[in-house]
Amino acid sequence: MKSSLRNSLYLFSLSPALVCIYGNLHGEWWSFANLIYSLGILALFEWIGPAFSSNEHSPKNDWIPDFILLLHIPFQIAVLASLVWGYLNGILSPLFVIPAALSTGINSGSSAIVVAHELIHRKSKFMQAMGKFLLFSAGNTYFFVEHLRVHHKWVATDRDPATAKKDESLYAFFTRSVAGQFTGAIQLEHERLNKEAKKLNLLNHYVYRQLILHILLLIFFFVIGGEWLVLAWIVQCFTANFLLEYTNYIEHYGMSREENTRVTEIHSWDSDLFVSRFVLVDLSRHADHHFYASKPYHTLQNYPTSHKLPSGYAGLFFLAAIPPIWFKVMNPRIPKA
Repeated sequence: MKSSLRNSLYLFSLSPALVCIYGNLHGEWWSFANLIYSLGILALFEWIGPAFSSNEHSPKNDWIPDFILLLHIPFQIAVLASLVWGYLNGILSPLFVIPAALSTGINSGSSAIVVAHELIHRKSKFMQAMGKFLLFSAGNTYFFVEHLRVHHKWVATDRDPATAKKDESLYAFFTRSVAGQFTGAIQLEHERLNKEAKKLNLLNHYVYRQLILHILLLIFFFVIGGEWLVLAWIVQCFTANFLLEYTNYIEHYGMSREENTRVTEIHSWDSDLFVSRFVLVDLSRHADHHFYASKPYHTLQNYPTSHKLPSGYAGLFFLAAIPPIWFKVMNPRIPKA
């Protein structure tokens, strides 16, 4: 596949945002649009669609993949604005503002946080700042700190709260992972400020600063729209972060290594299916991402030795949501230590 054609396929990553905006601005049953599109249509396509396993990629300095990433920023703003606008203008009644918030949260989880994950790995301060903004828009306070300083160092070991253990349900993992990453990020920020001889205050501390900004935002939403708008915002944030932890769950489920060994291509689950690759900007080539974390998404490769998921990220959501089925499908696939 030519690099220009492959790059154009990454534009599909913007499709959930377009569906979500349409639903938020048309209201009623359209408020379910992205919920049905992302967890229904895209999930079905993961099971019947083709895989794209070629390692042919565009040059590392190709500007188009980065341009597509940056397009997600105005699209994310437009999606969130459409939710607020739809409610304030009566398009989304209280009956439909919650499904609209779910649809919006799914976009935040599959677009904003996924793209933020790519951006915070960049050396550019601007790209990192854009990644932090997208994380804030999805209500996340810990990922920037914990992902870079803990997850990539300790993935597939007991020291990483974002690695799911064998026979651990998605729900148990979600609780443990969020609590572990949140408290871990607070402690890491304490250590950073102490090391840099900076005062421990609410503005210098990344996690505390994010929490304050989120509280101020909720107060603003209550003033302009009341409790239903506040509830809608909380629902979209929770949905986005549940999808983030669902992604963590399937990416490393049951994987393990000794703490003194290097992370390689065998410590993450991979998928080359269309939706996982092009809607999620190659997040599913996760083995290479952990092998070489500095690689831009469009240069990640498929390794024959990497362990493959039975479907893609969208296709596995409902399997992971039903623990007995997930265990039956995935446990036999876990490599023996």
